[in-house]
Amino acid sequence: MIRKIIHIDEEKCNGCGLCAEACHEGAIDIVDGKAKLVRENFCDGFGDCLPNCPTGAITFEEREAPAYDEAAVKAAQAKKEEEKMMEHVHEGGCPGSKMMQFKATQEESTLEQSQTYMKPVSRLGQWPCQIKLLPTEAPFYNGAKLLIAADCTAYAYANMHEDFMKGKITVIGCPKLDAIDYSEKLTDIIRNNDIKNVTIVRMEVPCCGGLQRAAENALRNCGKFIPWQVVTISRDGRILD
Repeated sequence: MIRKIIHIDEEKCNGCGLCAEACHEGAIDIVDGKAKLVRENFCDGFGDCLPNCPTGAITFEEREAPAYDEAAVKAAQAKKEEEKMMEHVHEGGCPGSKMMQFKATQEESTLEQSQTYMKPVSRLGQWPCQIKLLPTEAPFYNGAKLLIAADCTAYAYANMHEDFMKGKITVIGCPKLDAIDYSEKLTDIIRNNDIKNVTIVRMEVPCCGGLQRAAENALRNCGKFIPWQVVTISRDGRILD
């Protein structure tokens, strides 16, 4: 098809890499010290890279090119995000971001059955649990019951682990503190994995509405019918609905 796409003049390019950084779709790489449009189907033709080029090497042109493939771009972005997280761990970054899944130990099972002694047991089933750190695809999602919880709920509701987290994969976040919309990432998590049902636990405060809306948008956009429910916790730790 004939469409608008960027053109890089290699004579003018100084290889600074600013255009590759500015291209959120990942269409540009630095090859042999020069910027190159290596994935034409990743170029949306909007030109976010243009104002970042200090030498004026990038312009628009209309020519035969493959159509912009949004699905392929999103899949590549998700893969890059997951690889980046794992590289950060392997190269001496924060070990707390390493992905892992937990299983209850025999000792914990014995404690649960005891009638004379009971010690609280963590019901967190995986790590990480923050929405912004989680990969969009992971083995622990398969066949999972998904709990999407506001950060504050675990502090306000005393029995959070037993009543809500037990037997579920828990993802937490606060759109007010993170200043992002979780809709796209939650959509990818639900769409790309075998999620059985979703429970949304939020506080009664208005800012938690952003988390609920993001989860509801994800459920609408995932292309699946998945049972779901919303539970609201009061400031003093009571279940309101």
